[in-house]
Amino acid sequence: MKKVVLWFLFIIVVISGFVAYKAHTSNSKTNSGKTTASHATGFDKRQYSLSDAGSLWVVVNKTRQLRPANYAPKNLVVPNIPLRDNITDTEKYVRADMAPSLEKMVKDASAQGVQFNLQSGYRSYQFQVDLYNSYVTTQGQSVADSQSARPGYSEHQTGLAADLGGTSDPSCNVADCFANTAEGKWLVANAYKYGFLIRYPSDKVNVTGYIYEPWHIRYIGIGLSTEMHKSHIETLEEFFGLPAAPNYTR
Repeated sequence: MKKVVLWFLFIIVVISGFVAYKAHTSNSKTNSGKTTASHATGFDKRQYSLSDAGSLWVVVNKTRQLRPANYAPKNLVVPNIPLRDNITDTEKYVRADMAPSLEKMVKDASAQGVQFNLQSGYRSYQFQVDLYNSYVTTQGQSVADSQSARPGYSEHQTGLAADLGGTSDPSCNVADCFANTAEGKWLVANAYKYGFLIRYPSDKVNVTGYIYEPWHIRYIGIGLSTEMHKSHIETLEEFFGLPAAPNYTR
């Protein structure tokens, strides 16, 4: 009788252990599934190509030339915002998928007493050839490379970049002191809400390769601009883990 009881107890222990193991395995699978789901619902950095010239997230810098170098977007429009008086015909344009956000941002700023205007939007390959060469002629190549992209390396050529100016102090338009104007301060605080990034920050020259340009904004979409803002990451190179591009490779 004693042996029967012992065997009975042994069987109960084995069964209990097996049940506990199955429960643990099931929970592990569930937790694993939750982790996967969490990753799946996180920000997807692969939504758009970083190399396709027509991509919303194309990263253009001194080591990442547009392909083809003379790329021209097909969906260009003139945004319904104030333009600088002597703006060229080419520079009036931006890409159609950027225009609504730019218009809304300028309209919202105006409602708050901040008046923006478009200094420069799209620049064709040939326009950039002429602009860059003029800087080289007047200031030398080293200075030119610090403030103007070589043809085929310009964000303006994508149609997704814009130089903004304002009315509070026109002398500061496209100048460092723009950062201290009402427009410059508003842009720092609000640009990301509309899908824009101040592309060349003052403390990231060694990453972007360009001097501080508080007037130069790049459209990347609200999803990415918000994620970068939350993450306190200022440049596309750092966010996507790309090499810094302080200098041209050739």
